[in-house]
Amino acid sequence: MADGPDVLQVTRRLAIPVEELRWRFSRSGGPGGQHANTADTRVEVRFDVEGSPSLDEAQRARLVARLGPEVRVVASDRRSQARNRELALERLAGRLAEALAVETPRRATRPTRASVHRRLESKRRRAQRKAGRRPVDPDG
Repeated sequence: MADGPDVLQVTRRLAIPVEELRWRFSRSGGPGGQHANTADTRVEVRFDVEGSPSLDEAQRARLVARLGPEVRVVASDRRSQARNRELALERLAGRLAEALAVETPRRATRPTRASVHRRLESKRRRAQRKAGRRPVDPDG
């Protein structure tokens, strides 16, 4: 890509050279009239996770486990091929960053005294409201 960026910045620690991406262009459906019938505006970009020298082993293992050996992104939202290229790169970076994110395990915490009080008070009010809907028992 002569007019685009040289690297795709995925995270602070990961930048992928654009030369590692494989591009494919084809005709896009949707709006555009005669222009859509002649211009290859649909963009497909592929990234070979297993063969990429930009990834370290931990990143590669995480991406292969979550996304597979190859990541494919398609953009055909816009009428311009250049804009679809930008969208495809943004989507690819987003998918890779999301798959690389390490989720911190949740630490169980005890509910605060105030939250317990609010919950019980809410239950009490709901029970009273429902009790008010019941018919009055003549025997009791």
